[in-house]
Amino acid sequence: MKPGKLMLRWAGGIMIVLGAGHLSLLTILAREDVARWVDRGMWAAVPLELSDRGAVQTPASLQNEVTFWAGPGSFAVPLILLGCLIWHLAGRGVAVPAAIGWGIAAWCGLGGVLLVPSPFFAGTISGALIVVAARKGRRSETAREQEMDPA
Repeated sequence: MKPGKLMLRWAGGIMIVLGAGHLSLLTILAREDVARWVDRGMWAAVPLELSDRGAVQTPASLQNEVTFWAGPGSFAVPLILLGCLIWHLAGRGVAVPAAIGWGIAAWCGLGGVLLVPSPFFAGTISGALIVVAARKGRRSETAREQEMDPA
């Protein structure tokens, strides 16, 4: 297996585990709210009450919204999807641009600083692996070009 492919697989795997772990942990910690969603339907997660704009929100409704934005409305679902995409691209031998890695590393680094303690910092490893894999891919491409054109 090529080193770049292995690095991208690790990066994708880390992202999938972080996202799935986040959703699993939320389901365990906020099981009452999640159970209410199952009972009333997923649309009850953040109900739209357009009729009475001046109504004060209750602590229960605020907790329900926090649970939604910390779970299905959070970064977890896109992180899982991005991890699956990177895993798939690695399997096909398609390089992921280094800019994606830099963006993920910056986002996870900032998130880790703002939300301490959190496993956000583990996402910086994914970003770094993507950057290194992109650079290795560029180097091997340059070496191949030089072999083909020994001018």
